[in-house]
Amino acid sequence: MSEPAGELQRDAAARVAAAVAATAAAAAHHTSAVQPRLRRVLEAMAAEHVGVQHFASVSGYGHGDQGREVLDRVFARVLQAEAAAVRLQFVSGTHAIAAALFGVLRPGDRLLALTGRPYDTLEEVIGIRGSGQGSLAEFGIVYDELPLAPDGAVDHDGLATALALPTRMVLIQRSCGYSWRPSLSVEEIGVLCGRVKALQPDCLVFVDNCYGELVDEREPTAVGADLMAGSLIKNLGGTIAPTGGYVAGRSELVEQACCRLTAPGIGAEGGTSFDLNRLLFQGLFLAPQMVAEALICSELVAQVFSDLGYAVHPRPGAARSDVIQAVRLGDPERLKIVCRAFQAASPVGSYLDPVPAPMPGYASALVMAGGTFIDGSTSEFSADAPLREPYVLFAQGGTHRAHAQIALERALVALATAGLDRTD
Repeated sequence: MSEPAGELQRDAAARVAAAVAATAAAAAHHTSAVQPRLRRVLEAMAAEHVGVQHFASVSGYGHGDQGREVLDRVFARVLQAEAAAVRLQFVSGTHAIAAALFGVLRPGDRLLALTGRPYDTLEEVIGIRGSGQGSLAEFGIVYDELPLAPDGAVDHDGLATALALPTRMVLIQRSCGYSWRPSLSVEEIGVLCGRVKALQPDCLVFVDNCYGELVDEREPTAVGADLMAGSLIKNLGGTIAPTGGYVAGRSELVEQACCRLTAPGIGAEGGTSFDLNRLLFQGLFLAPQMVAEALICSELVAQVFSDLGYAVHPRPGAARSDVIQAVRLGDPERLKIVCRAFQAASPVGSYLDPVPAPMPGYASALVMAGGTFIDGSTSEFSADAPLREPYVLFAQGGTHRAHAQIALERALVALATAGLDRTD
């Protein structure tokens, strides 16, 4: 016979409170990082003399959009890159990454992934999955990947062999994506950049930087990456950027990516900002605080589920290089129960029942708890998972740790009610 609902709620609250106490040191560490990240943003805005006149944009082609041009320079400074292109015309991080790959690579070039199989949405871009839509493979780009080591880390010992063939570009995915592996620190990315350049000096290093921005003191372009890309509705959007993505790195490579986004000869000179520049500037200003809170929410998720006996990655208090927290639930029903509980605690669409469903670009059906103000942003506390073994939940976001506490209490009550709160 199940416990009375009130007892279940008290037990859940006690467990979450214990997790808050256990992660206090980690929370203090993440909070202390806000000031230096915010200082970087403020200094960039001051250096570029950001004013209210930069919130407006021009219509049509977007020629001479001063707000967009200043925004690009601010982002370049914050991302520690030579140049950046911040565009609302990028519909997602995947789109920005695809523009970078198609913009720089040419038929006959070789692309080598150093972090194993890329994120699901890049598989059709590369041509690993699907056909007839103009993938890299269909344009004659040769793709290879260096499998991860058994512990999920980059196979540094196999790097020289993998780069024995002429290679135009290596791809590094900073975040774990939907894989059970450590996310890469900026320091490790720097080591990889150094090794790649030592083996092939002309090989370009491209980093998928999604979910990693402002987590570290440095960005990949500060440690040797030639180009990187990501989304504006994740870390850098501060929960208020309405859409968009960015590319950043060496000037000529950023321009090549923009030529893919627009057209050769237009490149970065085209594309209006739709009078939304203020949200992009303001989102960047808010981003250091939002990233810190998302990291604290991840710590809470890790602690709560670790206390229940579930495997989590990374462990509570471990070094983090992105805002994603993985929990191996090992059972599809547990996965759906947790996502339903998180959705019920969302500010938008709390009444919806997240059910597994296909999503464009993904190989497996996904179950998503994403009641966010910006569709797909995951910036408010949310979670998603491919419905495949070993049934790993990927949680991210959270504008304040209190939101994660509320959602976790709901999840614990729901799991306990179903008799699925502990590992088998």
